[in-house]
Amino acid sequence: MENYTKSILLLLKRLFYVTITYSLLRILFLIFQWNAFHDLTLLNFIGGIRFDLSVIFYTNILVIIGHTIPGNFKYTVVYQKTFKWLFYASNILFLLTNFVDFIYYDFTGKRSTFGLITASGMQQEIGGLLPSFMKQFWHVFLIAFLFTYLFYKYIPKITFTVSTYHSKKHMFKQVAVFLIATASCLLIGRGGIQRKPLRRVDAIKYAVSKNTPIVLNTPFCILKTIGKKKELKPLKYFSEEKLNELYSPVKNFKDTIPFNKKNIVVIILESFGDENISYSSPKTGNTPFLDSLITKSLYFKNGFANGRVSVDAVPSVISGIPSILGTPYISSTYAFNKTNSFPEILKKEGYNTSFFHGAFNGSQNFDQYAKIAGYDNYYGKDEYPDKNPEHEDGKWGIFDEEFLSFFGKKLTSFQEPFFSSVFTISSHIPFTMPKKHIGKFDKGNTIFYETIGYTDYSLQKFFNYAKKQKWYNNTLFVITSDHCSAAEKGFFKSVIQEYSVPIIFFDPSNDKLKGESQKNIQQIDILPSVLDYLHYDKQIISYGYSYKKDDHLIINYINNTYHSVINDYYIIFDGEKIIELYNYKNDISLKNNLIKTEAIIIKELEQQLKAYLQSFNNNLINNSLTIN
Repeated sequence: MENYTKSILLLLKRLFYVTITYSLLRILFLIFQWNAFHDLTLLNFIGGIRFDLSVIFYTNILVIIGHTIPGNFKYTVVYQKTFKWLFYASNILFLLTNFVDFIYYDFTGKRSTFGLITASGMQQEIGGLLPSFMKQFWHVFLIAFLFTYLFYKYIPKITFTVSTYHSKKHMFKQVAVFLIATASCLLIGRGGIQRKPLRRVDAIKYAVSKNTPIVLNTPFCILKTIGKKKELKPLKYFSEEKLNELYSPVKNFKDTIPFNKKNIVVIILESFGDENISYSSPKTGNTPFLDSLITKSLYFKNGFANGRVSVDAVPSVISGIPSILGTPYISSTYAFNKTNSFPEILKKEGYNTSFFHGAFNGSQNFDQYAKIAGYDNYYGKDEYPDKNPEHEDGKWGIFDEEFLSFFGKKLTSFQEPFFSSVFTISSHIPFTMPKKHIGKFDKGNTIFYETIGYTDYSLQKFFNYAKKQKWYNNTLFVITSDHCSAAEKGFFKSVIQEYSVPIIFFDPSNDKLKGESQKNIQQIDILPSVLDYLHYDKQIISYGYSYKKDDHLIINYINNTYHSVINDYYIIFDGEKIIELYNYKNDISLKNNLIKTEAIIIKELEQQLKAYLQSFNNNLINNSLTIN
């Protein structure tokens, strides 16, 4: 029994060892993301241990069985070496996934899930980009390498004495311990005896929404999303009759003015968050041309992205789909639903439709999305005619200067009216600059600053060409960003700022479409806004709002809770009730939670949000996002 006791003691030491390791990695994650979190408490870290233990006991179930199973065969040198390696293998791979978020959290604002960690939508890109990642973030890879060595080196071990004797009494005790250990493993892995197993959303019990990534760990988020397609459940906050009273997604742009078949050009700029637009952020922006264009345009100062990654932005801008599924719409089970996308609507009005993306075909599944959305043609790297290697960045695709030039010439070849969208790439990691332009643009204080200036220059060349074409004055240009850039080190972004993007409407033939609007507007508002501007005379279903409307409901799904902006209020809703409320116009850092002082406002806002979510969820589930 002495050896069995030693085996149990060794197991406990090893489980404690890996628990401490998870906590140390949480602290290291915080160091790398120091500017992302404020007002941390001890509860954030204590609560995190619960999520750590859940992962540890699930991933170490074979180790626990191996240490507690009755019998003297466990005490041989071969068996102990085998189980030392099993312990190492069972933990190191999961532990290392935390290192991904040391970097990737800058771009997503959340702990990585299985879809993100396996590069869902970016399967083809990752091989080419990995060397660039290793070069740029070499210090993280070095720390990870040292960690794998040190973790193995200090795994606890105990020397056993070889013995074959055991009494029936000892055997009974060992069986009892084995059964208790197995049951405990399942219970702790489940997260306790509560009604439902521990979920990512439960992190809200230990931190305010902004700080829940500190409570969570990356392995837990991966395990909870392996093999799962995000299936929405019908919401039943209200009866159908009451829901119809509270909210309707049907938009009817009744107008006495006939439909104006202007060309529509939508330009989505990679990572051009509001922090990069020097018109609104002079300290960090680098966009002299875009600044000048804004003075001739209708510029929405309070523009919001509907996600933190590119694959979220395209369905939001083109099809008006909010990113509140918890998974990218493009890769969801609802990707083939009928929607009121720009191409589907405008093709019926005689428009030629096309999608341009400078990356190689298959990148982020945009070519597949273009087909689903109803575009006539897709133009990627494969369709780019000039095979000059100097036009390629060597990792991703065609530099913006050359691809926007190609885009402009193709527009000239199209029969009017046309609807066309282009997605730039050069201001995306690894931020490669064309050799002929190295040293021409200010490098600033960030890794992306130089490429922002280059893309702005490329955009200027495109407009210099476009304004000489006969289609130019008959075109509405819509310019936005897919999402923000990673936060500059030493600069704190509130949740509001992490989603702030420019939204610009420019019509060279309309001097009245000009000025700076203070209205809240998001990417899904672009579709109804453009249709309203064109005096479109048919009904559509849209969860966005026209720019002409005063009341807008901005919504995102962040760290397993709904985040919404309604009028001056920033709301965090957990699916049942509002748990945080801020007046963000007066409290941009979201520090003063009004949850205990604004009961009447909370009731009103909660009703609006529930009606919106119930309508969207149920229509998406029933594939009824179109009128006919």
